[in-house]
Amino acid sequence: MTIKQLPNVVTAFRIVGTIWMAFTKPLSKWFYVAYTLCGISDILDGMLARKFKATSEFGAKLDSIADLLFYTVMAVKILPILMKVLPVATWYMLAAVIVLRIMSYTLAAIKYKRFASLHTYMNKVTGLATFAIPYFIIFPFFAIYSYIGCSIAGVATIEELLMHIRAKEYQPGVKTIFVQKVNYSI
Repeated sequence: MTIKQLPNVVTAFRIVGTIWMAFTKPLSKWFYVAYTLCGISDILDGMLARKFKATSEFGAKLDSIADLLFYTVMAVKILPILMKVLPVATWYMLAAVIVLRIMSYTLAAIKYKRFASLHTYMNKVTGLATFAIPYFIIFPFFAIYSYIGCSIAGVATIEELLMHIRAKEYQPGVKTIFVQKVNYSI
C-alpha cells in the first residue's frame, strides 16, 4: 500500500465498520464504538486525501458509497427509535427540508447536467448535527435538539438552493453564499 492509497483504505474501513454496525443492537456499547469509528474515518479520509494530494474520482465515489451505506444502516437502526421519540412537528420540518433538498438537487441536475451537491459550511454543520443524533437521543432534551437540527438543515438547504439559483456554472469549491465569485450572478 502506498501513502496515496491510505485515504481509500480509511474509507473502506468505514464501509466495514458500517457493516459491523448493521449487526449491533442500536444504542448499545458496540453500536457506539462502530458508529464513532465510522465518524472518525469519515473525517480522516478527506483530510488525508487533501494532505497527501491523493484525491481521485475513485476515492470520491468510494466515499459516496460509504456515506450512502452508512446512512442506510443508520436509517434502519435509528429510524424506528426516532419514530417513537420525536414530536410530529419535527417530522413536518424534516419533510420540508427533504422537499427543498430535492428541489435543489433537481435544479442543479437540470442546470449543470450532472448531480451537484455543495460542501458548504452549513452542510457540514448539518452533517455534524445529524451525526450527533445517536449521542443525544438518550437525553430528555432530544426533542429540542431535533428542532434545532432541522432548523440548521433547513438553513443549509436554502443556502445551497440559492447558490444553485445564482450560479452561472457549477462551483463545487464554494463554501458559503456570502463568498461571491466572479462567475456568480443575481
